Amino acid sequence: MLTITRYTALLTLLFCLFLVQAQAQKQKQHDFVVAQDGSGDFKSVQEAIDAVPDFRKNTTTIYIKKGVYKEKLVLPASKTMVKLVGENVQHTVLTYDDYASKKNRFGEEMGTTGSTSFFIFGDDFSAENITFENSAGPVGQAVAVRIDGDRVMFTNCRFLGNQDTLYPHGEKSRQYYKNCYIEGTTDFIFGWSTAVFENCEIYSKKGGSYVTAASTLEGAPYGFVFLNCRLTGDAPKDSYYLGRPWRAHAKTVFINSYLGPHIKPEGWHNWNKPEAEQTTFYAEYKSKGPGAKAGKRVKWAHQLSKKQLDDYTLVKIFDGWIPGERPETASK
Repeated sequence: MLTITRYTALLTLLFCLFLVQAQAQKQKQHDFVVAQDGSGDFKSVQEAIDAVPDFRKNTTTIYIKKGVYKEKLVLPASKTMVKLVGENVQHTVLTYDDYASKKNRFGEEMGTTGSTSFFIFGDDFSAENITFENSAGPVGQAVAVRIDGDRVMFTNCRFLGNQDTLYPHGEKSRQYYKNCYIEGTTDFIFGWSTAVFENCEIYSKKGGSYVTAASTLEGAPYGFVFLNCRLTGDAPKDSYYLGRPWRAHAKTVFINSYLGPHIKPEGWHNWNKPEAEQTTFYAEYKSKGPGAKAGKRVKWAHQLSKKQLDDYTLVKIFDGWIPGERPETASK
């Protein structure tokens, strides 16, 4: 008969074998595995990206084990339909620490774009359970991720930085962020793209002043849309504007979102460009929380009607693209 000690040891052994088998099975579900300890196919994320066949018609899934991967990453336009899956959103971290005023080898400033930790040019890119970071600190513009590809989706990801953290850059790019966390100081969500943020936490850090700085193209029906988001932070009361127009036709809308006490009563700023008040479209629908002071907003901002709300479905915003569908059906 087995003693209690031997029985416990046997159960422990069987459980460990189960975990090993489950981990192996998980890895088989992915095309490539990145692991710093050498247990995967590659030790660096860039090596895995480079190994993806150009213009592949099927999704290539790259599983990234826990670790802090300090790499300046580029997903080229030829690397389409790439999916990154992190082992754990808190502990799978892709980071770099360049910043705009940092000098390159020629003694020239890198600039905002040059500071980017991860450039995403490929279409039909997706990521889940990953932290994307620019770790330069409060040293001015320092981008964590710049996105130019179309039909890009992030699920349960974190974007960490200070000024200019997240750069939805592509003029024709459609991007969807679901259950994500985005933090920063000034203009920490900025750019040209059509981007929807759903059920996200937007965290404003001390020392900043503007959440968004859209530069929507003239004639584009949508810019940044926040659905059921939470605007939180450790910034002082009444210290942040919801947005300011980087370009004259900026569009930013908050729908059914919670606004913390750090949001200013006036809500929006014209970036000292009075003419932009005639061309921007800044709006809210049923904002709630201490920062939701509709009656005190600037006169040129809007409160959406229930009828106008019908225009803010994902299908309409993304012109037919449905995030989460198999990208094979969307690519040509």
